[in-house]
Amino acid sequence: MEILIVEDEREIAQLINNCLSREGFQCHIVHDGLSALSTAKTIQPDLIILDLMLPGLDGLEVCSRLRNEGMAKDPYIMMLTAKGEEIDRVIGLSTGADDYLVKPFSPRELVARVRALLRRSLRHEKTAQIYETEHFTVNLDEHTATRKLDEQKTEELDLTALEFNLLSAFISYPGKVWSRTQLIDKLWGADFFGDERVVDTHIRRLRKKIEPNPAQPSFVKTVVGVGYKFEDL
Repeated sequence: MEILIVEDEREIAQLINNCLSREGFQCHIVHDGLSALSTAKTIQPDLIILDLMLPGLDGLEVCSRLRNEGMAKDPYIMMLTAKGEEIDRVIGLSTGADDYLVKPFSPRELVARVRALLRRSLRHEKTAQIYETEHFTVNLDEHTATRKLDEQKTEELDLTALEFNLLSAFISYPGKVWSRTQLIDKLWGADFFGDERVVDTHIRRLRKKIEPNPAQPSFVKTVVGVGYKFEDL
């Protein structure tokens, strides 16, 4: 799989390249926003590691343009930045990024997050009906969802139709921050009438069925002031 590294600090770009190349990924490096846009359209990478602070166009603008203009492969985008405040993570993910990694980072965490995103490569195939993360598998054709308990054991989740659709939405875009309005549009569409806080009720019910400890969720995370996101590294 091909990865585009967009990082203006050349030493960091080379470090990322070395880490991922050792794992068998084919990497390309550019150092500014305009080059990122043109190179992404040329090579159609599977994933883009995108620094937030870039000369010319910054990472947020690059991410927004890539999502708005559309690409044949619809690559995953991982924001990379030295900023660690929650609001920066929210802004980055709300522009269309799939994940967010703060500098300084460990090479092990970088590789783990890249693999977690690329494990979702079925997302790009229009006919794909199975979604997998580290602990969950959702089969849209069979309308089944399972959770991995350990290396040998899995369990089938007993979900309502709405809980199944909610998990499917989360698992198809791991790391994406969903507002309540976006989830309502995804689950109910124009047929919804009522208080958007109904989403919170369904989130609580889903957590009871998939989280080891619903009071301290590991998978469906709350993003304060925005909504929810799903993580399963």
